Amino acid sequence: MPDVSSFGYTDTRMSDASASLNAKSRNSAFVWFLVGALLSVALVAVAIWLATGVGLFRLLNGSRDGRIIIQADQPTVVRQIQQLQRLETVRYTMDKIISGEHENSYLPKFLAGDRLLLIVHGEVIGGVDLSKLQPGDASIHGRKVAVHLPPSEILVVRIDNSKTRVYSRDTGLFSSPDPNLESEVRQEAEKQLQAAAQQDGILKTAEQNARDALTVILKGLGFDQVEFN
Repeated sequence: MPDVSSFGYTDTRMSDASASLNAKSRNSAFVWFLVGALLSVALVAVAIWLATGVGLFRLLNGSRDGRIIIQADQPTVVRQIQQLQRLETVRYTMDKIISGEHENSYLPKFLAGDRLLLIVHGEVIGGVDLSKLQPGDASIHGRKVAVHLPPSEILVVRIDNSKTRVYSRDTGLFSSPDPNLESEVRQEAEKQLQAAAQQDGILKTAEQNARDALTVILKGLGFDQVEFN
């Protein structure tokens, strides 16, 4: 009987020691888990900061309606719009026949004239130069942003030399081709291309397309309402 009682007492001590070790083991595992979780959060925060320049808590504070919204202040919005520089939003291509001639004041054309017909293929590009945006041209009210855009303008008038050719040239009997005539005709072609594009409403189209493009960009920054004035 004493031997049996002694054996039972020893088993109880071993059980208590095992329970204490298990408790310590669980506490140690929890501590390491907590340290690992904190390190993971720190790494995620650093990754987000490097990728977006926005702090984790700021990013989480911008989460509304189940969406993550990057909260951009007014200087940031202006700077990001300005970085788009010359936003080309519309392109016109056209073909025109442009003529030019030099005459002699004393002799008729068939003796001393020089006439050139040039088939011109060119393009006119319109858009908005967003680098001209001023700091006060954007205002933010919560999730609404209002932007005052610079006026649309003709950004490029270009003649495609590979598709432009001389259709005909008539030179008088007593004259030689003027080397400057073709250059003058090309300059006139650029003016006429620009005038034709403006007459077709290129500036209005360029402004509307710029608004559409910026609306997409600004909504991507988290704004629900984008207005232009």
